[in-house]
Amino acid sequence: MRLDAQAFIIHDVTRFPFVVFNEDAAQPGYASQWEKEMVALMENGQPFVVVYDQPRTEESHEDRKRRGIWLKHNKAALGRVCKALIRIEPDEEARCQARAMSDMAVRAFGIPHEVAATRDEALSITHRLTDGSI
Repeated sequence: MRLDAQAFIIHDVTRFPFVVFNEDAAQPGYASQWEKEMVALMENGQPFVVVYDQPRTEESHEDRKRRGIWLKHNKAALGRVCKALIRIEPDEEARCQARAMSDMAVRAFGIPHEVAATRDEALSITHRLTDGSI
């Protein structure tokens, strides 16, 4: 199945399986669109990663809560196709902090977290985790 990139607002799927979270589109109240896109990614059935490229903003409490509940309810199904969440962080100290925080998220949601210094490194991780399907 091929994903229709026009149907995605929160995620850029043009380089699938390298799915990039569009932070600018993640305005308060975005969680319902995020859920629809995650369902479409799962229903596609092909392995992918979600990349957060130097995240800068905090999401609203309601969006975080809604996404957290969705992730807990869909943990197994999502884990079959989402091979990792990858954060791109060029700053070494911030990478270390991100790695430390990612352990909690892995325990909570079951999706591996990776931290990369560059987009090229994130692409390499994606290639490894999705059996070279970029």
